[in-house]
Amino acid sequence: MRVLVVGAGGVGSAVARTVARRDLFERVVVADYDADRARRAIAGGGDRFAAVKLDASDEQAIAELIRAERCDAVLNAVDPRFVMPIFRAALAAGVTYLDMAMSLSHPHATDPYRQPGIKLGDEQFALAKEWERRGLLALCGIGVEPGLSDVFARYAADRLFESIDEIGVRDGANLVVQGYEFAPTFSIWTTIEECLNPPVVWERGRQWYTTEPFSEPETFVFPAGIGPIECVNVEHEEVLLVPRWIDAGRVTFKYGLGEEFIGVLKTLHKLGLDSTVPVQVGAAAVSPRDVVAACLPDPAGLGDAMSGLTCAGTWVTGTGKDGSPREVYLYHVVDNGWSMAEYGSQAVVWQTAVNPVVALELLDSGAWSGTGVLGPEALPAEPFLDVLNSHGAPWECEER
Repeated sequence: MRVLVVGAGGVGSAVARTVARRDLFERVVVADYDADRARRAIAGGGDRFAAVKLDASDEQAIAELIRAERCDAVLNAVDPRFVMPIFRAALAAGVTYLDMAMSLSHPHATDPYRQPGIKLGDEQFALAKEWERRGLLALCGIGVEPGLSDVFARYAADRLFESIDEIGVRDGANLVVQGYEFAPTFSIWTTIEECLNPPVVWERGRQWYTTEPFSEPETFVFPAGIGPIECVNVEHEEVLLVPRWIDAGRVTFKYGLGEEFIGVLKTLHKLGLDSTVPVQVGAAAVSPRDVVAACLPDPAGLGDAMSGLTCAGTWVTGTGKDGSPREVYLYHVVDNGWSMAEYGSQAVVWQTAVNPVVALELLDSGAWSGTGVLGPEALPAEPFLDVLNSHGAPWECEER
């Protein structure tokens, strides 16, 4: 398999390191608007790797690079602003597409906290028939959340439950970053987008609806010594993906953000600093959100200052295969010290990056296949979970 990775930030670099470690794929091209960053991402990878300068918003240039490199698959490792040009370029070039975040949502114009407007992924699903007609696969949301969380939902539905009341993705960590008063461990651009947009919930009979940001707080006890963390509703792709392929009474996504983090996000919103609409500053027009991102440390470079664990998982309740009530939490924990020692990547970005690598391995071997625009829950879970374990950080299932 010949793979194009668009984006050489934290996740793209972690993908390159993981692929190099496993000696996977015939060729891997890492492309970024910053050619030096792309070269740093592939350093030490060997002759199979190449670095290229590329504008992720230039659909034609992406398609031309795919053809020139004779790529079989494109992995989108940039933020969701660039989903559609990369998605359309892969379709035009006739290759498999993977991403870790779907096309952006737009709140309902008059009733944003009760009704969804344009939902996450709607632009991609609008082209599903064309992907099917051409016999091509767009595998969307195949990071950790969405991604592994969706695989867990599929596994629970197939192996653990006769019927499901709720599938709830729950994310929490006890990570500490020394030397910074405020240092998000993932893209602040994406974090602002998903946390300040109206969260989406799915319920049988009601379908998708929205609520206020940070709604329905609950204390969720995370494993591996992380402990209890207050989690709140956040807009996320799993809620838009899981109900398309799995029968459940309710689907939610809640994130353990913490009071301080929520306070910062609310302040950014009050000041208009979450906006993506450029404002004039002297002779320059700049997006306030881009300024915020530029003022904060690059998450990819925080690994040496970080300590602790990050946990991603899927909590499922319902009736087990034996007819009795059942409640489980399927989860994946990564220790930052381990990921830095093993892969040179901080825990959050490596945990995100390993999952598309696993998906590419399965597509390369033929264990996964399909056509159209699919989420991870549309494909069999067990081959994925088996390969994930071989990367050194095993998943677990906790009965509750």
